[in-house]
Amino acid sequence: MVYPAGVRVIGLMSGTSADAVDAALVEWPDAGHPRPFRLLAYREDPFPPELQDRVHQLAAGRVPPGEALRELAGLDALLGERFADAAAALAEQAGIALGDVDAIASHGQTVAHHPELRATLQIGDPSVIAERTGCTTVADFRARDIAAGGEGAPLAPFFHVAAFAEPREARLVLNLGGIANLTWIPRGAGADDVVAFDVGPANALVDGVVRLASEGRERMDAGGVRARRGRVDAALLAQLMDDPFLRAAPPKSTGRERYGAAEAEALLDASKAAGRALDDLVATLTAFSAEAVAHACREHLRAEGAIDRLLVGGGGARNPAALAALREALPGTPVEPFDTAGVPADAAEAMAFSLLGRNALLGLPNHLPRCTGARRAAVLGEIVPAHSGRIRRGS
Repeated sequence: MVYPAGVRVIGLMSGTSADAVDAALVEWPDAGHPRPFRLLAYREDPFPPELQDRVHQLAAGRVPPGEALRELAGLDALLGERFADAAAALAEQAGIALGDVDAIASHGQTVAHHPELRATLQIGDPSVIAERTGCTTVADFRARDIAAGGEGAPLAPFFHVAAFAEPREARLVLNLGGIANLTWIPRGAGADDVVAFDVGPANALVDGVVRLASEGRERMDAGGVRARRGRVDAALLAQLMDDPFLRAAPPKSTGRERYGAAEAEALLDASKAAGRALDDLVATLTAFSAEAVAHACREHLRAEGAIDRLLVGGGGARNPAALAALREALPGTPVEPFDTAGVPADAAEAMAFSLLGRNALLGLPNHLPRCTGARRAAVLGEIVPAHSGRIRRGS
């Protein structure tokens, strides 16, 4: 395949787990449809545990009132530096000068998401990124969608349709990060046929209870080892499934304000009181994530039995226990990582924001209003120009 020279955009993503900056350099067509595209380089730069903890404490509202604004401002600047470093390292890895990159598109780090208040907040100052790298930087994507009446999420479905739509297959695209979100793409679907929404927790609660129980020695259920050793507690699973968020109709979105540190602590305390082993709790929470997906397919998509392929991305795509739970919850449905469809599962979210940044540069809509609930299609993202004041190479 011949790839014409196009728009090179570095996408940066730090999700609800706040464990790393994912960075992807993608070359997109200069106009029109985003295919064909090329992933030129990808890397993951982990956060130190103390930085992850600071983000989680801020998002959980556990910073003392007199220090909260100082901590918010400090993390905004610090994360901007981290994102800039990740972008520079990625360009070096790809052998491409930052001056030959058209833009950096940064999702930022979500510390508050309250669509019921028409509010969302992502930090990681784009001005710091632009100043350190010299690159035009696009950020604050979610705020424009909320201003247009949407939930501000999910935004990745715009990329899912661009990368995974297949006229001959009905595909469910599932991202298992801190939060699980899905995109339903029926056979031959147009943009108005796509449905997407946050399902509920994926890794957020599992990571939370493991980190608390191990006093920080473990940050996740690596490889699903604990879940595979444990037994699912049917009574606890039923209790978890009795969740108003799961029953709510889409469009809907959520985050650590609902499935975060406080919820993880409560679950761990209750399990200790009941004499439940940690591995059993982790197994039950892993099953909860999968059952929530199956519930969404039955109740909100009416797609049970109609899914030709379930493609999984995010950290959950590398967790055999999570994939096994999905196969059990959706029997007969092929469950595969994004990689089988040509997109590395680990790179997908950063690639998504690279595409959103590309469209912002071109002045093209970069979300799916039906999925977010926005009143109309808009161009999301605020642009901080490069040192030169140019928005793009050659402009």
